[in-house]
Amino acid sequence: MSDVVKENPDAPAGAFEAEAAGLRWLAAAGARVAEVRDVSARRIVLERIEPAAPTARAARDFGRSLATTHGAGARAFGARPDGWDGPLFIGRLEQPAAAETSWGAFYARDRVACFLERAVANGNLDRAGAEVVREACELVASGAFDDDEPPARIHGDLWNGNLLFSPEGAVLIDPAAHGGHRETDLAMLDLFGAPHLNEIVRGYESVHPLRDGWRERIPLHQLHPLAVHAVGHGPAYGRLLVDAARATCALA
Repeated sequence: MSDVVKENPDAPAGAFEAEAAGLRWLAAAGARVAEVRDVSARRIVLERIEPAAPTARAARDFGRSLATTHGAGARAFGARPDGWDGPLFIGRLEQPAAAETSWGAFYARDRVACFLERAVANGNLDRAGAEVVREACELVASGAFDDDEPPARIHGDLWNGNLLFSPEGAVLIDPAAHGGHRETDLAMLDLFGAPHLNEIVRGYESVHPLRDGWRERIPLHQLHPLAVHAVGHGPAYGRLLVDAARATCALA
């Protein structure tokens, strides 16, 4: 079976190398990822994953693996994958790295607020909505949701399209890997409807139980992907972002 070759002569500097670094960092923690065969500034070559129907058992196994991957940790909130000192990306958008001890300070500034002006400029978020999101960011940055969780080694873009099921189980692709909060990966799985999500959570909690109230905090952790989508995927995502911001403020 031939490998997958992704090429883009106009790729931002470091984009493919960041993807490779993220995959290798997750793999070092025990995650099953598409193996990087080769990488350069304009292309990446990856193992091709044979598709299979998702099953409850594969989902539970993935949940256990994800908990272990998160538990491998990161140097700080916002930290790059080990061995990588270049830019970070989510999809085609660059996003900041950081070395924060406060998750809230990092998340509000470098995963939500940094995308707002682009969303407004692209007509997908109005000024009134942006102010609601900024209010939520101020609350998050204040440390209102900080806890004793250490920085987790997260995939960072874990929607169901980046979770492939093969005959051997689940495989991760296309990470935006960094040091973050483990609930963020689970919230993104929820946002776009991962198959057998309840089984993923069941497997996850068999290794590392989630803190009370994690389901209520899902909108908080969805602010990041919704802000990213509000930049380039239309005003519907701007409206969802504002809804999530309001739900976040209601948690306080």
